[in-house]
Amino acid sequence: MGEPRMTMPTRAVLAAFMAKPADEHYGLEVSEAAGLAAGSIYPILIRLEQCGWLESRWEDIDEHAEGRRKRRYYRLSEKGAQAVPLALAKAKGRRRSGGATLRPDGGLA
Repeated sequence: MGEPRMTMPTRAVLAAFMAKPADEHYGLEVSEAAGLAAGSIYPILIRLEQCGWLESRWEDIDEHAEGRRKRRYYRLSEKGAQAVPLALAKAKGRRRSGGATLRPDGGLA
């Protein structure tokens, strides 16, 4: 799978990872950092993992002893650590230059 579509939610998720690129993050943590509903980030995380930008693992805990379910932790892969900053910069550049602007005479530039 190639580069994912760089939607605003995808960029928000990637920005959350870039804030602490060496750390592992679980879904709710990413959701809060990205400012997105928890349910909306999981399809994004799956796509980013499928394209090789993220890696994931289940934590190894005793759910009963911890009093909670296991978390799936995600982190930037080596490929992602190289690709994400470039993709975010490219998306930011497209957004800035992404449309026609009006000239003073009312025409399109």
